[in-house]
Amino acid sequence: MISHFAEWVGEAHGLSFDLYADSFQSALSDSQGRRLPEERIWPLLDSFFRTEMDRQNIVPGAVEALAAIAEQADIVILTNIGDEHEAGRVEQLGRFEIRHRVLCNRGGKGRPVRELVEQMQPSAVVFVDDLSVHHESVANHAPDVWRLHMIAEPKLAQVVPPAPHAHARIDGWAEAADWIRARFSEGRAPADMEKEEQ
Repeated sequence: MISHFAEWVGEAHGLSFDLYADSFQSALSDSQGRRLPEERIWPLLDSFFRTEMDRQNIVPGAVEALAAIAEQADIVILTNIGDEHEAGRVEQLGRFEIRHRVLCNRGGKGRPVRELVEQMQPSAVVFVDDLSVHHESVANHAPDVWRLHMIAEPKLAQVVPPAPHAHARIDGWAEAADWIRARFSEGRAPADMEKEEQ
């Protein structure tokens, strides 16, 4: 999503988006290089999700990997967009034959992951996300969940370090699917487990 958003804010609004900024809030600037105030950022994101979903394309290998994982597990897509964009996200994913439960969320993902675990009572859980802040949130609220840091955007993957609260870092879906399915046989993650080297 992020590279498509960067293209769109440049084309439609004359803004610059720094893919390598340390936070979303610090990434956006105007034509004079001034950082955008936060109250202008959220309307831009809402507009992007309302009108530009078609810009986003599928990550290579994701469809096949998710299909393989779904043979063994229930998949829930926890996405940081407002409820008002849920139907658009479901339709967008459906175009790529990705049809799983979608939950919308604002902010950290730890609490909703913990609520899902409490609701579904699975034998093992794997959380996959590209943002380090969400791995920390899940580690704090649901420490027995396996956490895989994945950055599918190659430009970012080259420069973003592994999330310290993730158990592993894998940026390709084929290898990630194997890692995820291996965790199912191990049950819940030990809360004090050291991060694996990947």
